[in-house]
Amino acid sequence: MEPLRTAFLLAIAGVLMLVSVLLSRASGRSGLPVAMLFLGIGMVAGSDGPGGIAFNDYGSAFRLGTVALVLILFDGGLNTPLSAVRAAIRPASVLATVGVVGTAALMALAAHWLFGFEWTTALLLGAIVSSTDAAAVFSVLRGSGLHLKRRVGTTLELESGLNDPMAVILTVALTQNLARGEELNGWALLLESMVQMAVGGALGLGLGVGGRLLIKRLRLQVAGLYPVMTLALAFLAFGLPTLFQGSGFLAVYAVGVVLGNETLRYRTGLLRVHDALAWLAQVAMFLVLGLLVYPRELLDVAWVGLGLSLFLAFIARPLSVLLCLLPFRFPAGEIVYTGWVGLRGAVPIILATYPVLAGAPGAHVLFNVVFFIVVVNGFIPGMTVPWVTRKLGLAANVPEPPPAVLEIASTQLLNGELSAFYIDSASASAGARISELPFPPESAAMLIVRGLELLAPKGDTVLKPGDHVYVFSRTEDLPFLRLMFGQREDE
Repeated sequence: MEPLRTAFLLAIAGVLMLVSVLLSRASGRSGLPVAMLFLGIGMVAGSDGPGGIAFNDYGSAFRLGTVALVLILFDGGLNTPLSAVRAAIRPASVLATVGVVGTAALMALAAHWLFGFEWTTALLLGAIVSSTDAAAVFSVLRGSGLHLKRRVGTTLELESGLNDPMAVILTVALTQNLARGEELNGWALLLESMVQMAVGGALGLGLGVGGRLLIKRLRLQVAGLYPVMTLALAFLAFGLPTLFQGSGFLAVYAVGVVLGNETLRYRTGLLRVHDALAWLAQVAMFLVLGLLVYPRELLDVAWVGLGLSLFLAFIARPLSVLLCLLPFRFPAGEIVYTGWVGLRGAVPIILATYPVLAGAPGAHVLFNVVFFIVVVNGFIPGMTVPWVTRKLGLAANVPEPPPAVLEIASTQLLNGELSAFYIDSASASAGARISELPFPPESAAMLIVRGLELLAPKGDTVLKPGDHVYVFSRTEDLPFLRLMFGQREDE
């Protein structure tokens, strides 16, 4: 009886989310992707676990997962610098298309020849598990305090933002073939993929440019309405291209990249809100997907799932990456690393619900196999990512972020910027007094963060290696400040 039923559901949701957040610290220490922790809590709370929550609504899980992926991809686009896109777009695009198809094909061969799957089912399985998950990869790196070298890091990030559309296209087409009992038309599938990517990319860029102009010109009196506007753009970016047979996921990511690389009103607030929404989406999505599975059914597919998981980690993904990256002359270590750090996350599980909803033969078994593969992939290679990063020498020497951050939040477009610089021993300003530095006329040091101390910059204040300095300046003075202090911390 309402409102008690609603109150009970909200209380259960609050408990599960609170437990997930509190236990996320353990994930960082163990190297396990935090998403796997959320997934495990959902399984424990499900009907087979102590929680006993019965949930088998695949339709609701699919819709929630789609919304969550929109929020996660949009946030990823907002935080992707245009310089990273230019540097890694070619290898990332090849990995996100040819690499996805290659991984799907190799997994299909293994599923058919080694485990006896029918060809159509084997191809569908390969398509479902073919894409990587950015949230899983970078949650492991952040939790371990690691920062990747720019080239390999941006390639992995862009690939994971771009490869979901191809996996979705393959999964939908193969599911329809399996449900209708039709033969697969490879040329038609290739043409459909090209059309969806083209429509999604074009509409995404168009909506991004239009949204950017709208936010810059429209003045809202209430700051909280700006995140509502960008959220509306994210939903529109998914829905509109999808209605026109385009890739909504690609469009969402493209809109995020366009908006994220522009000076917008209330920019710092927008980034903070969408970061929180992405984490909320990730927690909710994995909890629901964990509730959806019955652990006892996983035992029936354990050997098949384990075998395919190992094949994916040691053969399918590395071989596909090798063939894709060889033309770009990546060093051997970076190719090995990119091939190993191909973590799977929510996307394969969400895609595995689609055959169930379509009533495809053997869809429930397929869902359990995919779920098992994702879980094993969280451990192998998931828990080895920090060790492999250090072993291959791919950790970038990036300073730790300051314990305090100074920001300017405004709903107006201000003529000036607040920049953070890290002072290292090689910096031209290291050991100099503030009064000795040739600041441009309209620039000034606003704050120095030294360890846990906040210092007010004065004329006789000496800058020391390890300091984080916040400087206000005009935009046109930034190149000179970079010469004096070094690269900005957000670049």
